[in-house]
This record gives sequence, C-alpha cells and structure tokens, in this order.
Amino acid sequence: MSFAAGSGWQKAPGQKSMETRLCRMVLAAAALLALPPAGHAATCTTQAELSTQDRNALTAVGGRLGAAVLQQDYTALQGALLPAEAAEWEGIREAVEQAAPVVKGGQIELRNVYLLDASGQAAAANTEFFCSNSSGSLLVTITMKDLPPGRYALVLADAAGATLGGQMGLILAWDPTGAAAVWRLAGLSVRQGIFDGHDGVWYWTRARELTQAGDPWSAWYCYEAARLLLVPVDFLSSPNLEKLGQEQGQIKDSPQNAFPYTLNDGPRTWKIDAVHLDATLHQADLGVTYESAGVTEPAAMHTEATAVMSALLKAQPGLRASFHGLWAYAMKDGKRTPVIELGMGQIP
Repeated sequence: MSFAAGSGWQKAPGQKSMETRLCRMVLAAAALLALPPAGHAATCTTQAELSTQDRNALTAVGGRLGAAVLQQDYTALQGALLPAEAAEWEGIREAVEQAAPVVKGGQIELRNVYLLDASGQAAAANTEFFCSNSSGSLLVTITMKDLPPGRYALVLADAAGATLGGQMGLILAWDPTGAAAVWRLAGLSVRQGIFDGHDGVWYWTRARELTQAGDPWSAWYCYEAARLLLVPVDFLSSPNLEKLGQEQGQIKDSPQNAFPYTLNDGPRTWKIDAVHLDATLHQADLGVTYESAGVTEPAAMHTEATAVMSALLKAQPGLRASFHGLWAYAMKDGKRTPVIELGMGQIP
C-alpha cells in the first residue's frame, strides 16, 4: 500500500510539481501492523459512533500532528512516524515544508475522524470502507489499495483562518509492536481549500451557472476546482462528491472527450493534448499541453506557447474570465517541457 505525501493538486504525468517531487509512503511491513484475524470484513466507524476511548485517542493524535504540520515541527512528526517509514523521512519533511504557504496563518481544526478496521483481512488487498451514520445512511466511502491487515484511521483537518484555506488528510496506523501500542503517522496530504477567496462550494455554484450560460469548458474546470477544494485526499468519495461528478459528466460539449483538440490559427494549426487544472502557484490556473514544432530557443518557445494559449482563449473565450492564467507545456518526441505561465491579461 502506498500513500502520497503532498500539498496540492495532482498534476498530469511527467509534470514537475510540488506533489510529484514529494515522497510516496509505502506500508511494506504488513506483519508490523497485522492483528489477529477477527473474522469480519473491513469496517468503518465514524467519529460520532466511536467509543470515547478511541475518539479521544484519535482526535488527540490527529490534532497534535496537524498542529505539527502548521508549526513545521519536524521533530514531532518524525517521532510519530511509523518505523517502517523511517527511510522516507526526507520526503515527508519536504512535503511538510511545501505545505507551509497553504496552512500559513491557520489554526488546526479537526473536521472528521474515521476508524478503519481491516484486521480481518488475510493479506494485503484493495479495500473499501463504507462509513455510515447510526441510521445507516452512507456518509463516505474510503478506498485503499494494497492495504495490509491492521487498524487505520483517517483524520481530516483544516487550517482554519489560513488565507489559502489549508486542509489536510492524516493517515494513522495502529502500531502494537513497541513498549506501548500507539497510533503512528502513515500518510499525509495537504491541499489548499481556497482560490482567490473562493471555496469549493463557490466553484460548484459557479460551475452550475456556467453550465446554464452555455460555457461548457469553463463549467468543467470549475467543477474540477470545486472537487480539489472540497477534500484533501483523492481516495474518499461521498454522495455529495458523486453528485458533483454526475453534474460534471452531464455537461454537453465539455472538454472531457475533446482531446486531441485541434485549433486553426491563421496559417498555423495547433494540437492540444490536454488541459488540466493547475494550482502550482496556488491560483486557479489551467495547464495546456500542446504538440510543439520543436523550437528550442527560449524566446521562440515563449512565442510558440503564447500563440497556442491565445488560440485556445479565442476558441474558448469563457476561460479568460473564469480562471487566473494559463501554463504552457510543450510536448515533443514524448518529452513534456514546462515553458511559461501567463496571467489572462498577458495573453493576447
């Protein structure tokens, strides 16, 4: 099983970014975490249904580790790390360092705690946890790949008051091997929850408005922004998020199946391979990957990239008003190269 330690939006493959430079944490020692089989399927207990002992323990550990991320307290985080992950410490340290601007100015505030029991598994497996309330209504589904037998917890927290609305997901693993059994850090993800003063609910509402206004491309990427800003991890789904995805999937003439996207620009024709939400600068930017003619001189590369971005905005003018700027990534002979980022006002 592996957990990404990161602090932002996951970029397209090959893109050099905050997230892709950070380590991946691997729970390789299943025996370390395994408990005697309990003879039952994987189960999830929500915060409201936890025993007082479990609730107090998990909120205490989650709050302490979340505060350590805010305070850049590497000593506390390293001391809480699962022993099997000791070799990954430098990558984890970098993840926390990269998260600093996302959580700056905030105070830790726990959002939700989920206790995940996979101790009944005979071996590592792809595992789904269905987390319901006391009435049986589904709240969230948590999906873990290659999960070894054991007990885990997911703690969701916010850096309340942070300008960028930092949000984090802390994965804890129960370690019974030491002098005292304790919850230890097994994974970390930090993302921003605000773009330019707007949260995920705002972007969801904006996406609906743009759909009604007949601007499918802008609506599509506003849905992408909403999804990013609403939860700090990719392996959690909920009825609300499923509803968001259904709305997004119903957009007519969206970019979902538009690529490769051909743009005629006077005597030139550009082919765009992909457009994705790009939060590298903590802004609601879009990344544009295009097929380059092969120019290598920096000025020529910038000219080519600007022409591609200009052609895209002429074809999809609504993007200009809905997003902060564009990143250009040149693709040539299978190699993807970042070229330039421009604010919308800088693109002709």
